[in-house]
Amino acid sequence: MDQVIEKSAMRKIYVRLLPFAILSYFLAYVDRINVSFAALTMRGDLNMSATAYGFALGTFYWAYFIFEVPSNVAMEKVGARLWIARIMITWGLLAGATAFVTGPTSFGVLRFLLGAAEAGFFPGIVLYFTYWFPSYHHARIVSGFLIGLPIAVAAGAPLSTGLLELEGLLGLRGWQIMFLAEGIPTFVIGIVTLFVLTDKPEQAKFLTQDEKAWLRARLDAERTAKESVRTFTLWQSLIDPKVLLLSLNYLGIVTASLGMLFFIPQIIKSIGVTSNMTVGWLTMVPYICGGIGLVAWGFVSDRMNERRWNLLVACIVSTAGLVMAGMTMGTWWALVGMSIAAVGFYGSKGPFWAMPPMFLTGTAAAAAIAWINSIGNLGGFFGPWYVGVMKDATGSFSGGLYGLALLGLISAFVCAFFLHIPTARALPAARSRVVESAGN
Repeated sequence: MDQVIEKSAMRKIYVRLLPFAILSYFLAYVDRINVSFAALTMRGDLNMSATAYGFALGTFYWAYFIFEVPSNVAMEKVGARLWIARIMITWGLLAGATAFVTGPTSFGVLRFLLGAAEAGFFPGIVLYFTYWFPSYHHARIVSGFLIGLPIAVAAGAPLSTGLLELEGLLGLRGWQIMFLAEGIPTFVIGIVTLFVLTDKPEQAKFLTQDEKAWLRARLDAERTAKESVRTFTLWQSLIDPKVLLLSLNYLGIVTASLGMLFFIPQIIKSIGVTSNMTVGWLTMVPYICGGIGLVAWGFVSDRMNERRWNLLVACIVSTAGLVMAGMTMGTWWALVGMSIAAVGFYGSKGPFWAMPPMFLTGTAAAAAIAWINSIGNLGGFFGPWYVGVMKDATGSFSGGLYGLALLGLISAFVCAFFLHIPTARALPAARSRVVESAGN
């Protein structure tokens, strides 16, 4: 009987939450990475060097670092519906306002404000999923949610470069039209969020009473099992060695990923592609590969009920891809290398984000997930800035990619030797309590 109820409840929750989460993250990432396509013309219009461009991009992630934990703790207090709507509305407005920057300084300021507005969105959604899904669904639901990321790059690439071609419309530059056109949908969906999201399963009108009771029992049992091992306060979660090691691993992954991401259009153009539209289409290739890796790796990780070694292999694959891209820079093999790296980057996300809820609950989980993400996202400053510096210094993107590969290797090292977080299988007493409680 419980299996029938579980299957029915999970199907309804996936259908209700996942499409909306994917759409929201798609819009978030389009608004975050469209600057990589705007740079094809905006840098020249605003007289920005690669170093200045990379530095201004990175201010977004410093705001993320500062405001991420307070944002997630606030969501835990006021509820996901209001808080996520607030995030989307403010970032939609600021994303559109980027159309009116006049130079590196104003561009950096707008990017900082955009980061402050968006801070808490990704960890907030990850935390929100823990309110609705048992732990053995976590890698799949996070991977399913994050499919919006490679879709955003793959679909956003021709969309953004197509908007660049509207140069002169209404007296605006192409990149100005792009920022305005891509900021408005985020604002609209932010309004819709108020009518779509439900804070907790107990409030869900789309679940039956039996489904609500089963889900509450399962989630309460898992929470009890984790808290029987250790209960963390908010501040303890921020300095716990496992949380700090996860943060270090994620810092390496994100620095390498975003260092590559924001320069992919310029790397492709350096191969000899002259049309911005063609650059957009070719940029889709690594992220289609990344999307496949994301979904497949999340499915495999959940089926194996294993996180650490899946994460390790993903880090190694990303490192190998970056090395290949650096060695073959200026040829089409560089695109193959970046595609392999993208498979590793996105394949890592499902198993990685399934790890914090393995030992954290409540406000401690909210703070720690945000803390890990905020530290990791500092890589969004250092990665693009470093690649820009190396490009200006050497005239090639190869040196930048080699440095990013080293960071991927460090993440693999941390995973291999330090990220031992026991699963339910390693805690038989706790596991028996989960099963017994869920069956009552």
